[in-house]
Amino acid sequence: MVEIWDIVDSDGVPTGKTTVRGHMHFEKGEYHLVVHIWVIDSHNRLLIQQRAAHKQPMPGEWAATGGSAIAGESSKQAACRELYEELSIAADPVELQLAARRIRKNAVNDIWYLRRDVALETLSLQKEEVSAVRWVSMQQLQNMVQTGEFHNYGSEYFKTIHSLLNA
Repeated sequence: MVEIWDIVDSDGVPTGKTTVRGHMHFEKGEYHLVVHIWVIDSHNRLLIQQRAAHKQPMPGEWAATGGSAIAGESSKQAACRELYEELSIAADPVELQLAARRIRKNAVNDIWYLRRDVALETLSLQKEEVSAVRWVSMQQLQNMVQTGEFHNYGSEYFKTIHSLLNA
């Protein structure tokens, strides 16, 4: 399936141009929109997922739930879609809260969060994308980043995630 993305500016506003996943070329100041969604339970644990062994980039790594917005899709719409596609968690858009927006390489990365208790056994994983899920504490997550088991999105990114647990 061909995936078409809007090219956006640093504020996430579509420029009117599009690109095709895998054939991307961005001029200076051009990006595509990426969303990450963190589910936080009532024990302040974070739901993380392990990427499928064949999934590029980052095969087999533990990472945040997320992906790229498709053309015509808002950040929040993309977050709801990715959460449902990858983990079968249906979220009403009003439940999702924007934690931060970061520019990372050629992407505007919106970090969303959802406060919800979810039983892992009720999730239906998108096998093409996700091989496993688990709940972790912030300390466990930090340890996984240090050992290279969890993808390192950078210290500022993880400060944002940590702040969500203290909100």
